[in-house]
Amino acid sequence: MKLRIGIDVGGTFTDFLVTGESREPQIYKVLSTPADPSIGVINGLSEVAAGMGVSLEELAQSVETIVHGTTVTTNAVLTLTGTKTGLLTTYGVRDALEMRRGVREEQYNNRYTNVTPLVPRYLRMPVRGRLNYRGDTLEELNLDDVQEAIRLFKSEQVEAVAVCFMNSFANPQQEREAAALVRRELPDAYLTVSAEFVPSIRFYDRISSTVLNSYVGPNLSSYLGRLMSRQREIGFGGVLLIMQSNGGVMSPEVARKSPALTLLSGPAAGPRAGLGYARLHGYNDCITVDMGGTSFDASLVRDGTAVVVTDGEINRYRIAFPMLDIVTIGAGGGSIAWIDAGGLLRVGPQSAGADPGPACYGKGGTLPTCTDADLILGYLDADFFAGGKIKLDREAAFRAVNTNVAEPMGLTVEKAAAGIYDVINTNMARGVREISVKRGYDPREFPVVAAGGAGPLHACMICHELEIPLFVVPRESSIFCAAGMLMSDLQHDFVRSFVSNFEEIDWSRLDGLIADMIQEGTALLRRESIPEDRRRFTLKLDCRYSKQYHEVSFPVPVESVQKRDAHTVSTSFHAEHKRMFGYSLEAEGTPIELINVRVRAVGYTEKPSYVDEPYIGKDAGGAQKGERAVYLPEQQTSEQVCVYDGHKLRHGNQIPGPALIEQTNTTLLLSSTYDCVCDRYGSFVVYKKGEEHRLPETLQEIIS
Repeated sequence: MKLRIGIDVGGTFTDFLVTGESREPQIYKVLSTPADPSIGVINGLSEVAAGMGVSLEELAQSVETIVHGTTVTTNAVLTLTGTKTGLLTTYGVRDALEMRRGVREEQYNNRYTNVTPLVPRYLRMPVRGRLNYRGDTLEELNLDDVQEAIRLFKSEQVEAVAVCFMNSFANPQQEREAAALVRRELPDAYLTVSAEFVPSIRFYDRISSTVLNSYVGPNLSSYLGRLMSRQREIGFGGVLLIMQSNGGVMSPEVARKSPALTLLSGPAAGPRAGLGYARLHGYNDCITVDMGGTSFDASLVRDGTAVVVTDGEINRYRIAFPMLDIVTIGAGGGSIAWIDAGGLLRVGPQSAGADPGPACYGKGGTLPTCTDADLILGYLDADFFAGGKIKLDREAAFRAVNTNVAEPMGLTVEKAAAGIYDVINTNMARGVREISVKRGYDPREFPVVAAGGAGPLHACMICHELEIPLFVVPRESSIFCAAGMLMSDLQHDFVRSFVSNFEEIDWSRLDGLIADMIQEGTALLRRESIPEDRRRFTLKLDCRYSKQYHEVSFPVPVESVQKRDAHTVSTSFHAEHKRMFGYSLEAEGTPIELINVRVRAVGYTEKPSYVDEPYIGKDAGGAQKGERAVYLPEQQTSEQVCVYDGHKLRHGNQIPGPALIEQTNTTLLLSSTYDCVCDRYGSFVVYKKGEEHRLPETLQEIIS
């Protein structure tokens, strides 16, 4: 049997989803191994093999495809533990990396400091040589400056080099000459050349992206090397694909060349998974929330497409490539509760991670976390965490919360735990507002897909605060991103600058540029064994009104360019500008400028199918496993509630809140204001009491 496995390496857990022909999806979770995440991957595969009753080698030989999301590059940037990097750049602008755009994000915060440059000033080496904006040579490249920089890099044991010259997007020759010298003199150094990696306008965006790529390159290359070596040792001969920040997947070879494309590798699969589950109920929009052990990710899908930004940021560092618009905050099960200088309770962003983990893990942790609070409030069963594989220490959780929160604030331990629960819920609701309200969307109009090992415990109260009447908890919610990876396609984005007023566009040159980008995408998809009938190419143009600073990115049919149809292109731009900003200048006849051309190459892959369950009725009594005293946030009291086995619930079963639905890898808390019904795919659809009309028609028939 040929299997497909999605693997998501998180800060606390590594998640696995195993699918195959005529078999139910299987979920596995193991603790991550931060020192070498590839060990956790192999540990998880060993557990999968044991669960299937086969040897690790037999499992490896039966796996056709592994789709893998990694936080290696993300963590390197967040913790500033990337590779020692040197930069070759144009004489006179060596400080552009540190000056950035000259914009201070918090203008009225006198204590707000600049972000630490990824390359210190003494390793940012100026090189004489200059091009104008058209790419004409104003000053020849000084190779002696390049040699001097290389000597410094050698003496400083630099392991990665970035090359980025002014206006090289218009003429890459000087960068190529410098890069050839670096390759000859520093053959083992990881090298990124901006004209090859991101040949687009705007110098800071280009230099930041180029440096990021080199900074994380050796980390990812080393990790993928170890991972592939371990996989070969166990006999894996299938296809390995790596999740990238734009929501697509790519081969390890492409990932090693462009590692900065993996900076949101894990969370990027969330919107794809969320849309898949939302569409099962007829929705083409959704908000996805994923609360894991370390972080909380929120994203928005509109009209079947995840919201994308063409110039994203990570840890305040700019990257000029399309990335899914995902808000990530430090709010997970391992987030640490603490009291600030003003005596206020805070939760996160610091996390206990996998080692030592929350105090209740019994691995030496002494600081109170969200998981400790959930255990104290009765939401978790100390003997059934991770299906009983991890026994939780309630006394250790009690001591941690009492010592660090309850006593300093003069509260009982239960009230302190409830405070931790409330604070982290508020933090996550604020994260949802970032991707909805601040983008001009009303979150009440979107169903929420709640996921992550800890997400379903907090989803009711997040939705309650945002007045969201309905959310879905997939049966695979605990390995949400791993599921999304198996739903993702191969995807490659290309960008080229093409600066021109609309009235003066050289359509033949534009058409040729697009054809070259499509050809480049075709070559990549061919190397990745995607057949021709599964390849698709989409075109976007970045345009702006004359004298505007920011441009708008909008889709355009390739045929419109081939037919020189300026009217269709300009009409699309006016419409998108009005959608985003509430106005257009079409009536005034304001000239339009074209800035960038973007082509996306997509290779469609096989997707896992959903298994329909037969309707068995409303009564969920057969799945009830007992009762437990839990803290109800609306009443602010503890009460006995029914506890259900989520694995025994079937299509049509209804559970009134308050209640707990326990699965091996996650628990759903139904608060007093929400009820739940199990759908035909084994997922839980949760809706606010009295708002049954919000349910999809198929489910309204069931509960009527």
